[in-house]
Amino acid sequence: MRCGPLCQLLWLWPCLLCVQAVSIWKVRDDTKTLIKTILTRISDISHTHAVSSKQRITGLDFIPALHPNLSLSKMDQTLVLYKHILTSLPSRNVVQIANDLENLRDLLHLVAASQGCPPPRASDLESLNSLESILEASLYSTEVVALSRLQGSLHEMLQQLDIGPGC
Repeated sequence: MRCGPLCQLLWLWPCLLCVQAVSIWKVRDDTKTLIKTILTRISDISHTHAVSSKQRITGLDFIPALHPNLSLSKMDQTLVLYKHILTSLPSRNVVQIANDLENLRDLLHLVAASQGCPPPRASDLESLNSLESILEASLYSTEVVALSRLQGSLHEMLQQLDIGPGC
């Protein structure tokens, strides 16, 4: 009788008993660190300081503005919109930021799951149907406004993570 797989499992058993789950505090710390990294990347792009995140600009109302008291699901929806906007821009400045937003969404999903929140539902991107025509008309403005508002939203998310956001 061959007991190869069983013997291997029994040999690994003590190692498996020592493995600990990642603390939710560690995940929150990683989430905050990633937000700070994204904020630094945005700050390193020199032209993002040209527009206030609170300033209203006609034609760019589809870009999410600041929302007080963000829930985890609202944070996810906001990140989906920003990622879609940034990946639509031809600028190389925003490629890494868009990738970081996807990683940030994954970390927020872990935080939400640890709190027993339902999985986020697919975001509705219908409000971005006219994005192509807007990008053709005002590519530079769209990038500046999107990054500026994203920066403000990320600051809000950092504050909410310190408080402990709801689902």
